[in-house]
Amino acid sequence: MAEVTLGRNKLRTAQVGIAFLAAIILVFAISRLINDVPHVVNGTIPEEDIDREYVAHPWIAYLHIGPAIVYLLGAPIQLAYRIRSKHYTFHRRLGRVLLVMGLLCGIFAVVFGAFFSFGGPWQAAASIVFGIWFLVCLVNAFRAIRRDDVVNHRRWMIRAYAIGIGVGTIRIWVYIFTAPDLLSFPDSFAAAFWISFALHAVFAEWWIRTTPHPPG
Repeated sequence: MAEVTLGRNKLRTAQVGIAFLAAIILVFAISRLINDVPHVVNGTIPEEDIDREYVAHPWIAYLHIGPAIVYLLGAPIQLAYRIRSKHYTFHRRLGRVLLVMGLLCGIFAVVFGAFFSFGGPWQAAASIVFGIWFLVCLVNAFRAIRRDDVVNHRRWMIRAYAIGIGVGTIRIWVYIFTAPDLLSFPDSFAAAFWISFALHAVFAEWWIRTTPHPPG
């Protein structure tokens, strides 16, 4: 009973953390739209360097951001034990949608990060490395479920989502580095990308090994 309670408490803590990071991502996505749309419509150029690439290449940027929001909001439903066990048809249909959204956002994240990185070559490198890892996780999750390997399907989906939701943690690290002037704004992005995604990848492996089966 104590182990079950501990598992449920750990799950609730993770759910709160995911909700917090998802809220951060939504706030920044909305602020991105508010800032970018008037410039795109009017053909003007933003004053801030970080905004210019989004306005100059809106199709690439928003083919990453749009599907990413759908994926990040929908994946927790996919990972929920009750949905998987009691609404399997819905789980499968939503899974197909989220796989496409995840692949789209991952591909365009790699493209945008590689060629239009605000934080320079180190941020670009992190975008490529972890973007490709995200795509590998999604492909392996799909291959696993095609073999009816539910255990490894769940593991690869957890790995993929951990990387995806890491975008929220990046914003926290950027604030930590820039608030006390430890790093410049561009340099903070490079450091935040590597730290955030690496920590999320490690956390995913820890979660998989300490929670081999759903707490339910």
